[in-house]
Amino acid sequence: MESLKELPKETEFEKNFNNLTPMMQQYALIKKQYKEYLLMYRMGDFYEFFFEDAIIAADILNIALTKRGKNGDLEIAMCGIPFHAADSYIQKLVKSGQKIAI
Repeated sequence: MESLKELPKETEFEKNFNNLTPMMQQYALIKKQYKEYLLMYRMGDFYEFFFEDAIIAADILNIALTKRGKNGDLEIAMCGIPFHAADSYIQKLVKSGQKIAI
């Protein structure tokens, strides 16, 4: 896996990267590569969105915005959609002008 230092700078995760769980570190590394996309991260039966992506997706999709702990002082915003219904949600996000990475 690439190290965070090898990727382009300036994401919300860098400040406390080493304090993130391994799953959130993986998410952060993927997100750094696809900054301009909303990243749908598969966790069990859901695709999850985190941080700014969650805020944007929750607003567009009219779904609940929750949180998944903190990264330093920054709360980790989160929202999710069931994987089996992803197509309809993706269509709505794309129609709103968003680019999606899965």
